[in-house]
Amino acid sequence: MSPPSTTSPTEGLLARVVLVLTLGVGAGLRVYLALTDDGLYWPDEIFQSLEPAHRLVFGYGLRAWEFIEGARNWVLPGLVAALMKGATWVGWESPRGYLGVTRGIFGLMGAATAWGSWRLARAYGASELAAAAGASLFALAAVPLYFAPRALSENASALPVVLGLGLALAPGASRREGVAGASLLGLAVLLRLQNGLFCVGLLAVLAARRDWRAARDALAVLAGWALLFGLLDRLTWGSWFHSARVYLEFNLVQGKAAAWGTAPFEYYGRVLWRSMAGVTVVAGGLSLLAARRAPGLGLVAVGFFLVHALQPHKELRFLLPVLPLFAALAGVGLDVVLRHLPPSPARRGLALGVVVVAGLSGARAGLLTFGDLGQYENVKPRASAWDDSGPINRLLLAAGEREDVCGLKVEAVHLAWTGGYSYFHRDVPLYAHNGPHRASGHFNYVLTGHQAAGPGEVVASEGPYVLVRLPRAGCVADPGFSWRLP
Repeated sequence: MSPPSTTSPTEGLLARVVLVLTLGVGAGLRVYLALTDDGLYWPDEIFQSLEPAHRLVFGYGLRAWEFIEGARNWVLPGLVAALMKGATWVGWESPRGYLGVTRGIFGLMGAATAWGSWRLARAYGASELAAAAGASLFALAAVPLYFAPRALSENASALPVVLGLGLALAPGASRREGVAGASLLGLAVLLRLQNGLFCVGLLAVLAARRDWRAARDALAVLAGWALLFGLLDRLTWGSWFHSARVYLEFNLVQGKAAAWGTAPFEYYGRVLWRSMAGVTVVAGGLSLLAARRAPGLGLVAVGFFLVHALQPHKELRFLLPVLPLFAALAGVGLDVVLRHLPPSPARRGLALGVVVVAGLSGARAGLLTFGDLGQYENVKPRASAWDDSGPINRLLLAAGEREDVCGLKVEAVHLAWTGGYSYFHRDVPLYAHNGPHRASGHFNYVLTGHQAAGPGEVVASEGPYVLVRLPRAGCVADPGFSWRLP
């Protein structure tokens, strides 16, 4: 590790101001989005986290195939369930309460992840100012802001990844720090299996350094976390490593993930350019300059990126765990540049320029389309990526507040593109668009389009959708109702 660069008192004060402001603004924006946006990027943010957590806490909820066949472990839903339960303990038992808490905590974790980028850059010798500027590329950039409040495994695992590597890979790390870092990476794998790539990277870097004691310690710690992974599956799904085996067979052996679309190798570069061009150029260029100072960290980050780029099925969210690493590398690369400049306004201006690039990206976040994010590119590329399905979910909230509701059919969209019971929050049947006919008597409310309202009373409307109370007093019991997500 290179010796710390020279920092003047003025530059030190500026660095602290930049760090506090970027983290504060980033946290504020994330919490605001958590409380105001009811849209969906992809159904996973509901049915792999919020919905199974709702079922754990409240006893009912739709079940996606992953939690029927056992393709996911229960760590992420369990953590979300703990947040929901905590919200009920303080009296926030409505969806607005427990969803606001859950999404708000995820947003704050995103801001903490930006701090992790700062800490990681500092561990590799970057000055406070360079590290703060690098962290802004995650704290304020459009893509991390967009995803921050969403209850996705990629979001949940980004924080332990950056903190874990910051502890375990830092030059001169103590044995205790190495063990703690490996433990955080083990937790990240429980949250998202693909984070095992970071564990392999950690062991490879330690071996390349010939730091055999650290490598042995890390291997032992990771083996312990692997045992915990297997034991959790044994207790919940009935066999060791059940979720990992089902998931890998589905994706790698059967290749069924391709059903949700495939993309060429250059997909991630193209989408990052469209969604945040300035941040991509600055972070990429500065990361290259960090190659000599942090070769191991750089190879781990690039390796994670390349493995995902080589997979046929791609989604931008898959890169979220590695973005804070590139922000840290950018901080290290910026420090390489600043070392060649004496303390001066020009030096400070260069660092602030990086922050401005990040800020401009964040300012543009509200203009993001699904095409910018590489999602639904052949269906609605020009549609706003914000609040998609928001009107549907707010009408689900309205339906759940109707005292006489005894069944609801969502005719307007597929149930997968709704908030499910996490928003509806009533222990009554929730039917898909292809469910029973209105004349079946199994439900007394429908969520449909204006033109399909039909007989009944429109009790709420938003955008192209309406909530209609059918002209019947109650519901006929449906013994064949299934909780499985169709």
